[in-house]
Amino acid sequence: MLTMIDRATASKLSIMWRQAALEIFPEAGLREPVRASELAEAERRLRRTLPTELKQLLLESNGVIGQTSVDTVWPVDQIVERNLLFWSDESFAQLYMSFDALLFFGDNGGGDQFAFVQKPHRPDVFVWEHESDSRRWVANNLRDYLGRSLRVGGDDWYQL
Repeated sequence: MLTMIDRATASKLSIMWRQAALEIFPEAGLREPVRASELAEAERRLRRTLPTELKQLLLESNGVIGQTSVDTVWPVDQIVERNLLFWSDESFAQLYMSFDALLFFGDNGGGDQFAFVQKPHRPDVFVWEHESDSRRWVANNLRDYLGRSLRVGGDDWYQL
């Protein structure tokens, strides 16, 4: 649960997230914010702590809809469901390398997914390309990811 100082800080930072997304892509879709209790429940279900930047963004907008109506950042319930699926689905385990170190939070609308590396924790964003099972760096952090994904047109911005 957020303390009063955390709420004030999160509020200031989350407003910056909302403004940043709209400055980059004025047509970005923003949703109603999540409650701190929803984030706590998500972390309980995932048995992991969400990255601070992601939590701050979700406290302002429960996901971001980018170019071509793609979920650049998923709503918190989708973050939970997709990650639980990727971490536990036996058919995925037979087809792909382990996803245990990744925390997925968005996609390109065509099957490729974006994730934070959580083991070890780092702010960088990586793409998992579903056709090749490759995982590679695409952004320094969430802010950089939003800048790149919302600014550049097309669903394959990360392949440029």
